[in-house]
Amino acid sequence: MEALPILAVIVFIILVLVFTAFVSVQQGTIAVVTVFGKYSRLLFPGLNFKIPFIESIYTRISIQNRSVELEFQAVTIDQANVYFKAMLLYSVLDQQEESIKNVAFKFIDERNLMQALVRTVEGSIRAFVATKKQADVLILRRDIVEHVKGQIDQILESWGYHLQDLQLNDITFDDVIMKSMSQVVASNNLKAAAENEGQALLITKTKAAEAEGNAIKIAAEAERQAAQLRGQGIALFREEVAKGMTVAAKEMQEANMDTSVILFTMWTEAIKHFSENSKGNVIFLDGSGENMQKTMKEMMALNVLGQQTDGSAKS
Repeated sequence: MEALPILAVIVFIILVLVFTAFVSVQQGTIAVVTVFGKYSRLLFPGLNFKIPFIESIYTRISIQNRSVELEFQAVTIDQANVYFKAMLLYSVLDQQEESIKNVAFKFIDERNLMQALVRTVEGSIRAFVATKKQADVLILRRDIVEHVKGQIDQILESWGYHLQDLQLNDITFDDVIMKSMSQVVASNNLKAAAENEGQALLITKTKAAEAEGNAIKIAAEAERQAAQLRGQGIALFREEVAKGMTVAAKEMQEANMDTSVILFTMWTEAIKHFSENSKGNVIFLDGSGENMQKTMKEMMALNVLGQQTDGSAKS
């Protein structure tokens, strides 16, 4: 009977040893093992064995990415307050033993690590902004991030961490500065709009003037060609009339007829043309016989003069 309790105790001890000897480590986590408080080794994801009652799990360190939001204030070189809202993304540097030891033993706990990390990032950004003017801060977002990474990467590596990314989600100023900046932007937009409108109006007027000039040139060219054609038509008409009169006069002379009949016919045809195409204008002509004889004599004299001129030109 006494052997049963002893056997039960032995079985119990064996079970305790078995359950305490095997340790399960989750994926994305590394366990740090110590022996009587001193660092011993690392346990990686999966089922691991440790010496019961001698080795113990000091801490479990996540090697996954972590993020934290920051809100802080900085002052520019021209004494303008700048308010930042940022997101910090960081992780354990790597799975090397030295890096994991730094993560496990550099800080007492996670809270102290976060305090040091946040204050380091804020201090780096404040130091950079303090050398810049308020008007330049908004366009230096990328430069600020690169400056912070360059400043604190070495520090974080000594802690066993690496800065993955820093996103400056929001950069604002005091209300007075924001209003003044909005007014500057609005005035610049109005100025640009006025300049664009002026250029558009100038282009419109220039094109209109060019079109008007081209129209005037086209009209002048058309009028010149029309006048030229009218002149050619009149010249051809006179030439044909002269030829007709010459032929008629020659035939009448051969028939022993008075050639003054041709002048009389021309006179009557002219009066008829005036009456048909006057369009309401009044033309006073002396239709008496004396005036007709006088006009016919003048026309005959001009005809004789023209024939003499033609004869001398031919000779």
